[in-house]
Amino acid sequence: MSRTTPATLMLAKSGVPFAVATYDYDSSAERVGLQAAEAMGVPASLVLKTLMVEVDGKPACVVVPSDQEVNMKKVAAAFGAKSAQMMKPVDAERLTGYKVGGISPFGQRKQVPTAVEEMATLEDEVYLNGGQRGLQIRMRPDDLVKALGARAADLIR
Repeated sequence: MSRTTPATLMLAKSGVPFAVATYDYDSSAERVGLQAAEAMGVPASLVLKTLMVEVDGKPACVVVPSDQEVNMKKVAAAFGAKSAQMMKPVDAERLTGYKVGGISPFGQRKQVPTAVEEMATLEDEVYLNGGQRGLQIRMRPDDLVKALGARAADLIR
């Protein structure tokens, strides 16, 4: 597995401190983030999932703990929109340049507005997808928010 992806290249170029972790990706896992947490031996609340959404018909990205469900009304509110819905997987792959199960908020083909669950910003460090199935990036939540120009918001149920 390559540890060099558009996500890791973007972070290295921007000087943001991060480390990579790998795990054996299970394509049959129902929930990728939970499987990643279990495989790495870390709490699921520290492994963040990247979800591509549409807010008022425009693309956006939300990053939430893998053991939580996103609340679309809260997502819409976080972006000052009236409605939000999950993006179709094929559209998410085309927009980001990553495969579902390997979508990272970093190094996407087109940078879109991003929101990070505010509870995740209280952790010392978090893991998130590194742009490839089985590759995780470990970093401080403050660096995550800063590197993406993201907003911290209440996004979960």
